[in-house]
Amino acid sequence: MSALARVVQTCRACPSQWDAWTVDGQYLYLRYRHGIGSVEAQPSKDPNTWDLDTPPLTEWDDGTDGGVIELDDFLSRAGLRLAMLAPVVSYEEYVEQQRRERADQ
Repeated sequence: MSALARVVQTCRACPSQWDAWTVDGQYLYLRYRHGIGSVEAQPSKDPNTWDLDTPPLTEWDDGTDGGVIELDDFLSRAGLRLAMLAPVVSYEEYVEQQRRERADQ
Protein backbone atom coordinates (compact mmCIF):
# COMPACT_ATOMS: atom_id res chain seq x y z
CA MET A 1 0.00 0.00 0.00
CA SER A 2 1.54 3.30 -1.10
CA ALA A 3 1.65 6.20 1.35
CA LEU A 4 0.73 9.68 0.18
CA ALA A 5 2.74 12.64 1.47
CA ARG A 6 0.35 15.32 0.16
CA VAL A 7 -3.13 15.42 -1.40
CA VAL A 8 -4.94 18.36 -3.04
CA GLN A 9 -8.60 18.10 -4.03
CA THR A 10 -8.92 19.84 -7.40
CA CYS A 11 -12.58 19.01 -8.05
CA ARG A 12 -15.15 17.83 -5.53
CA ALA A 13 -17.81 16.31 -7.74
CA CYS A 14 -18.36 14.94 -11.23
CA PRO A 15 -15.55 14.01 -11.19
CA SER A 16 -14.12 13.90 -7.71
CA GLN A 17 -10.40 14.31 -8.30
CA TRP A 18 -7.16 14.95 -6.47
CA ASP A 19 -3.50 15.65 -7.17
CA ALA A 20 -1.37 13.50 -4.87
CA TRP A 21 2.30 12.83 -4.23
CA THR A 22 3.74 9.69 -2.68
CA VAL A 23 6.38 9.83 0.04
CA ASP A 24 8.88 9.02 -2.75
CA GLY A 25 7.78 12.09 -4.76
CA GLN A 26 5.76 10.27 -7.45
CA TYR A 27 2.85 12.39 -8.73
CA LEU A 28 -0.51 10.58 -8.87
CA TYR A 29 -3.75 11.73 -10.49
CA LEU A 30 -6.76 10.36 -8.55
CA ARG A 31 -10.15 10.45 -10.28
CA TYR A 32 -13.66 9.13 -9.67
CA ARG A 33 -16.41 9.57 -12.26
CA HIS A 34 -19.49 7.53 -13.23
CA GLY A 35 -18.63 5.07 -10.44
CA ILE A 36 -15.17 4.42 -11.86
CA GLY A 37 -12.13 5.22 -9.75
CA SER A 38 -8.62 5.35 -11.14
CA VAL A 39 -5.09 6.15 -10.05
CA GLU A 40 -2.59 7.25 -12.69
CA ALA A 41 1.13 7.77 -12.16
CA GLN A 42 2.38 10.62 -14.33
CA PRO A 43 5.71 12.47 -14.55
CA SER A 44 4.29 15.71 -13.10
CA LYS A 45 1.13 17.66 -12.35
CA ASP A 46 1.47 19.37 -15.76
CA PRO A 47 -0.91 17.52 -18.15
CA ASN A 48 1.37 18.45 -21.05
CA THR A 49 3.88 15.90 -19.70
CA TRP A 50 1.40 13.03 -19.34
CA ASP A 51 1.64 9.79 -21.27
CA LEU A 52 -2.00 9.03 -22.03
CA ASP A 53 -1.12 5.50 -23.16
CA THR A 54 0.12 4.51 -19.69
CA PRO A 55 -2.46 2.26 -18.02
CA PRO A 56 -3.75 3.27 -14.58
CA LEU A 57 -2.02 1.81 -11.53
CA THR A 58 -5.45 0.76 -10.36
CA GLU A 59 -9.00 1.16 -11.62
CA TRP A 60 -12.35 -0.06 -10.34
CA ASP A 61 -16.05 0.27 -11.10
CA ASP A 62 -18.30 0.30 -8.04
CA GLY A 63 -21.46 -0.05 -10.15
CA THR A 64 -23.07 3.12 -8.79
CA ASP A 65 -22.51 5.48 -11.75
CA GLY A 66 -21.68 8.05 -9.04
CA GLY A 67 -19.52 11.13 -9.36
CA VAL A 68 -18.83 11.95 -5.72
CA ILE A 69 -16.62 10.02 -3.31
CA GLU A 70 -14.88 11.00 -0.08
CA LEU A 71 -11.09 10.82 -0.02
CA ASP A 72 -11.04 8.14 2.70
CA ASP A 73 -13.30 5.88 0.64
CA PHE A 74 -11.28 6.51 -2.51
CA LEU A 75 -7.98 5.71 -0.80
CA SER A 76 -9.39 2.53 0.71
CA ARG A 77 -10.63 1.26 -2.67
CA ALA A 78 -7.38 2.27 -4.37
CA GLY A 79 -5.13 0.59 -1.81
CA LEU A 80 -3.56 3.91 -0.79
CA ARG A 81 -3.12 5.59 2.58
CA LEU A 82 -2.06 8.95 3.93
CA ALA A 83 1.38 9.14 5.49
CA MET A 84 1.48 10.35 9.07
CA LEU A 85 0.88 14.13 9.20
CA ALA A 86 0.30 14.33 5.43
CA PRO A 87 -1.51 17.55 4.53
CA VAL A 88 -4.82 17.28 2.71
CA VAL A 89 -5.84 20.48 0.92
CA SER A 90 -9.60 20.84 0.53
CA TYR A 91 -11.24 21.99 -2.67
CA GLU A 92 -12.08 25.35 -1.06
CA GLU A 93 -8.45 25.87 -0.01
CA TYR A 94 -7.30 24.90 -3.52
CA VAL A 95 -9.66 27.43 -5.14
CA GLU A 96 -8.50 30.18 -2.77
CA GLN A 97 -4.85 29.37 -3.51
CA GLN A 98 -5.53 29.54 -7.26
CA ARG A 99 -7.30 32.90 -6.81
CA ARG A 100 -4.33 34.32 -4.86
CA GLU A 101 -1.83 33.09 -7.45
CA ARG A 102 -3.80 34.75 -10.27
CA ALA A 103 -4.01 38.00 -8.29
CA ASP A 104 -0.23 37.98 -7.74
CA GLN A 105 0.50 37.73 -11.49
